[in-house]
Amino acid sequence: MAKIGGAAERYATALFELAKDAKAIDAVEADLNALLAALTESAELADAMSSPLYEAEGKAAALAAIADKAGFNDLTKSTLGVMARNGRAGLAGDLARGFSARAAAERGISEAHVTSAAKLTQKEIDALKASLKRALGREIEIRTDVDPAVLGGLIVQVGSRMFDSSLRTKLEGLRTAMKEA
Repeated sequence: MAKIGGAAERYATALFELAKDAKAIDAVEADLNALLAALTESAELADAMSSPLYEAEGKAAALAAIADKAGFNDLTKSTLGVMARNGRAGLAGDLARGFSARAAAERGISEAHVTSAAKLTQKEIDALKASLKRALGREIEIRTDVDPAVLGGLIVQVGSRMFDSSLRTKLEGLRTAMKEA
């Protein structure tokens, strides 16, 4: 759940501004969400995009093929191509997350990043969304990640606020308390 920064932040900002001018925010966001899902589902694809063993042109060609097959917006295609040719293909996931955060903010929605030990059901996501809306007083869009190291519970981050009810954190607290005793 690390915040994006550096080059990914700059690409996300530039793409968002271009998409906003072209009134294509929703289309570009859908493209990037599809790419993020592909990178999440295929470790081989994510590794290939990050690997220095593959040349930038090869990565650009692979991203172009994915974009063409999926029917991505021209802004999405060109941004991914520029990123890949500049040796930044490994930042595609961060680009997607950064763009999504800007799109949500533009719509007046806060984005919550939720990490759990196992995949959450839609019913659990809906209940969490309703609970966060009551607590924060605004619409919430939820992005989920699975990290088995959490062991149980949830880690929820909304902006700079973090709520950590994970079993891992509770066990670490107990371990620290036992050392001090």
